[in-house]
Amino acid sequence: MTLPPPPGSLRRRSLLRALGVAALRALPGWGTATALFGGSLPARASTPELTVFDVSRDEDGVYLSYAVDFDLGRGVDDALVKSVPLFFVAEAEIFRDRWYWRDRRVAHTVRSWRIVYQPLTSTYRVTTVGGLSQNYPTRVEAIASFSRFARWKIAEPGQLEEGGRHYLEFQYRLDTSQLPRPMQIGISGEADWQLSVKRTLRIN
Repeated sequence: MTLPPPPGSLRRRSLLRALGVAALRALPGWGTATALFGGSLPARASTPELTVFDVSRDEDGVYLSYAVDFDLGRGVDDALVKSVPLFFVAEAEIFRDRWYWRDRRVAHTVRSWRIVYQPLTSTYRVTTVGGLSQNYPTRVEAIASFSRFARWKIAEPGQLEEGGRHYLEFQYRLDTSQLPRPMQIGISGEADWQLSVKRTLRIN
């Protein structure tokens, strides 16, 4: 007969830990229990996708049209339902190639939005930072209002040099730096909150 490991031994502690994890996995609330006890599970966050990305240039400047398709991860959605304001940012930078030195940034444009759930009216309020606000009856409609844009002017005609080689770097992201500081610490490293998509494109 095989005797159990002595109390306090490394083998005994490992065995008890394994049995405890197996018991937790058998419970219906395994995911919640894992989070409470500091364990880790594969996160199920949405991976954003650029379904539209088009740059046009004419005598009036450079324009960008884009559409980002994404779903909020469970943690982000829970925060929104609890009326935590969320901030989203679209950022466009245009650079000119320089073989003799680092590439020079010739244009930089940023747009930001704030979305918050209003439980008294069961609506979502979207505010363009520095601009107007509008209420939406559903989360889908609210997110659609700031996840796409047509002919966003990202550079004036004189900012791009004739004959130069230019390229655009674009990023759309959930800006966690604007969350309350204690919350930033709490979500550090959680995949649900790493909502970001980037694209680089040569401008003709």
